[in-house]
Amino acid sequence: MPFTIIIPHTRAKIPYHLLCIKIRRLIKLYSVINLQLYSELEKNIQYFEELFVECGDWVKRKIPVVSNLSRYVYVMYIDGMVDRSVLELSILPRLMASALKPPEDFFHAPIDLLTTLKEGGMMTADLREETDPDKIISAVMSGDTAILVDGTATAILVATRGFPNRGVPETNTEVVVQGSNEAFSEVMRFSTALLRRRVKDPRMKVKQMQVGRRTMTDIALCYLDDVVRKEVLERALARIENIDIDGILTCGALEEFIEEDYQSPFPQTQITERPDKAASAILEGRIVIIVDGSPVVILIPAVIDSFFQSADDYNQRWEIMSLARVLRFASAFFALALPGLYIAVTTFHPNMLPMMLTFKMAAARESIPFPAVMEVLIMEFAFELLREAGIRLPRPVGSSIGIIGGLIVGEAAVSAGIVSPIVVIIVALTGIASFAIPSYSLVAAFRLSKFLIIALSAALGLLGFWIALILLLIHLASLKSFGLPYLFPFAAGDINGFTDFKDSVFRLPIIFMKKRPIYANPEQKIRLNTEKLGNPRKKE
Repeated sequence: MPFTIIIPHTRAKIPYHLLCIKIRRLIKLYSVINLQLYSELEKNIQYFEELFVECGDWVKRKIPVVSNLSRYVYVMYIDGMVDRSVLELSILPRLMASALKPPEDFFHAPIDLLTTLKEGGMMTADLREETDPDKIISAVMSGDTAILVDGTATAILVATRGFPNRGVPETNTEVVVQGSNEAFSEVMRFSTALLRRRVKDPRMKVKQMQVGRRTMTDIALCYLDDVVRKEVLERALARIENIDIDGILTCGALEEFIEEDYQSPFPQTQITERPDKAASAILEGRIVIIVDGSPVVILIPAVIDSFFQSADDYNQRWEIMSLARVLRFASAFFALALPGLYIAVTTFHPNMLPMMLTFKMAAARESIPFPAVMEVLIMEFAFELLREAGIRLPRPVGSSIGIIGGLIVGEAAVSAGIVSPIVVIIVALTGIASFAIPSYSLVAAFRLSKFLIIALSAALGLLGFWIALILLLIHLASLKSFGLPYLFPFAAGDINGFTDFKDSVFRLPIIFMKKRPIYANPEQKIRLNTEKLGNPRKKE
């Protein structure tokens, strides 16, 4: 029969069976925390062989290294995850060739096998000692080779990672006219090397972590230690460390955990596949998060202005790129508001249009059986279908489907009297405008917000159109990215002395951008020394 135990001093009452469960959990937790290797090699072998049972890609071998005293080492690794040339040329031959010979006074002074192995048993400098079995397992699953040494509760981990990869690919989504065509790779070490090649500063730190109980995905945070804002770095580290999930495989999954408001369709982190763009972000004081297995990286913080900047902006003349920036902001407005504005004007306020245009639109819609809002929704749905089909199909076929399919569907819809020609033009202009925005994440947010504007415009006309825009603006004003206002520099621009407007809607010459953007540490604002540029260039 269950009974209750009163804990002394606290007078707290707890059922006996619950107390037993808590004690068992504490004992289990204590045993896990204090789990260490054994000094006996056979016990370690038994532990790992039971753990990796039925793992066909797990390779192990017991090798004698001091034959006259039966001293052994146990080598284990994952096939396909290691560089076989390093393993077979630098590690195994040295061990199997009896390179470790006991000294003449061995029987009077026992040999330190672990030290001897490290100093003369392997022709590689990238190795370390480890006593925690969990860290040993994580290293082996990541491509390292573990060597268990007889007579000691310590293993040697040798860096032999060499899993399959496609090298350094070319950019696919962020194509530029001039500049580098290199893109990040799925291998995290390749991605960090691409950044280190561009930022040759020892103050650029690469802090590595692991996320996911089962996947143990490697994550690297790259930043300039003296330029980054410490509060932003602390927030990023805290949010990543608080992730408790079985697996993280992509940057998109990690984004949802570190964003301020994961329910908002607007991205609060920036995604890029270009190493030069990521290196530029590091110089500005931002943090680059690399997820192993993902060909893109995350840039934090990110304000809305950063999504309109392209890597090509700094490869060409500032006058031309300033015009391109203006076109991007105008395209964003058209991609968001053009269908709703058309519905509001044609349905509720046709007197705002020129008389000749009103007559032409009325004549074109005379045989259309649907209202304007249904026309727009039909064409928007067809356009979204074509967009998704073009993405999922192979690239040569996808581009053909997007162009030919749009022409055929639009022409057929007009000929069948389902929609009017002006609606086809409106939807086509909306789609073209969305393609002019450099960030795909921001385009996706505009695609979703567009239907809110269409709904309110169809219900209330221009009043609903302006209500939708105001609601959207209020939502954007409420967002923050790691403590920074999302609408910066258009809102709260005075925080940084309005200097960020020099690289906003217009891209001024680089010699005018003496100070770093808002992302940087306030103590490291100056990035350009104008004293050596001559008197005409000293002015900001």
